[in-house]
Amino acid sequence: MTAYRDAMDAPVPELATRAARCAERLRAADDLLLASHIDADGLTSAGIASTALERAGIAHDVVFEKQLDREAVERYAAADYDAVFFTDFGSGQLDVITDYEAFTPVIADHHQPADAAIEFHLNPLLEGLDGGSELSGAGASYCVARALEGDDGDNRDLAALAVVGAVGDMQVVEGELIGANAGIVAEGVEAGVLDASKDLAVFGTQTRPLPKLLAYASDVPIPGITGDRNGALRFLDGLDAELREDGEWKAWADLDTAARRTVVSALVQRAMRTGVGADEIEALIGTTYTLCGEERGSELRDASEFSTLLNATARYDRAAVGLAVCRGERGAPLDAARDLLREHRQTLATGVDVVREVGVERESHVQWFHAGDRLPETVVGIVAGMAMGEDGVEAGVPIIAFAEKDDGGDDEPGVKVSMRGTPRLVERGLDLSTVAAEAAAAVGGDGGGHEVAAGATVPAGRETDFVAAADAAVSEQLGS
Repeated sequence: MTAYRDAMDAPVPELATRAARCAERLRAADDLLLASHIDADGLTSAGIASTALERAGIAHDVVFEKQLDREAVERYAAADYDAVFFTDFGSGQLDVITDYEAFTPVIADHHQPADAAIEFHLNPLLEGLDGGSELSGAGASYCVARALEGDDGDNRDLAALAVVGAVGDMQVVEGELIGANAGIVAEGVEAGVLDASKDLAVFGTQTRPLPKLLAYASDVPIPGITGDRNGALRFLDGLDAELREDGEWKAWADLDTAARRTVVSALVQRAMRTGVGADEIEALIGTTYTLCGEERGSELRDASEFSTLLNATARYDRAAVGLAVCRGERGAPLDAARDLLREHRQTLATGVDVVREVGVERESHVQWFHAGDRLPETVVGIVAGMAMGEDGVEAGVPIIAFAEKDDGGDDEPGVKVSMRGTPRLVERGLDLSTVAAEAAAAVGGDGGGHEVAAGATVPAGRETDFVAAADAAVSEQLGS
């Protein structure tokens, strides 16, 4: 018995029937495995699903995978599970999953489905919704979680995690979450676990002191402030506002409304004087998503910072830490996550230096670099995105990053490919999911993802062939 009365009471009405069907099968499972991806969207997907399953009294085990492949599915089949609940992956691997009859698959995903069908499958793409911008894996899990409610239960508090997953999966469009994601935001606001309001759209508003906040804010570069700590200090010292407390710079979250208006007004004026475009200036302000139940000044208070914290756990083989935080555990798990975040930030800072050292090659329509074994395969995509706009890296050209894949000693290790674009390129027709799939298939690999970010695994030695195929595909999409 689900808590919502009919489809229109569901968080995503188009998916209500699929959600109810999946929930019914999960309740009937005798021995259940929950399998999920390792990024922020995958961790929040698992956190939502695991919490909802526990509330429904459904015992389950949890595993995480960097990539869902035949070897992983074989392990699940050999473990005698009655059902396997796949979150934030599974749709793209349906052709593999359906080769095994040892368990019943239940899938809550948002990636492009393979050419196969199963009975218990929730995916926005199956109902005409955009899985790249309207609903994340966490959002798909949230739909199932709402359907798992009993008459006296309420899983709407899990909307906060769904928003963290969507933000972490880069589904913010022109400053806000849209489509089905917006419906989940509304449920979270109604439940009192979320606040969605217009504010400075800069990473670190909860935790970074103001000079660091502005100097590190690279999404909208402002000459004399961005990348210039001393310039940011001079800018702030010249403002008539209470920006310090006991001699220490405040964080943005600690400023009152008047002080925030003063800083934003001055930022806009500086941007205009230094030639920043009107569209970029407008992007300074966006919708921020605040988790009301988390401590002010904590990484968990802001959806973007929360997602970054999660990315720093499973990417370093500590998925259990991220899951514990998603499930509401604090203390030791949160301390461990913060330690991993510090390590993650150092790795990323070093990663940009690696890109500079190895150099970026420019083709007609894409650019690329090969990090070899100098960067973990789990972070090379993040580094690629960070490098766009650096010296020698064009911000308006899709970038392809290669790193050696850790295959645990296999004789023929593959190569990890990560691809990043920009929202403006997507508006022009870029779809890196298709590019990754086509280019990988051309060299005997496998790829997919989203329009603005995608990935692949290809055989070692076929990197330049992959680049050539990707270059041709991007040229066809952008008509140039």
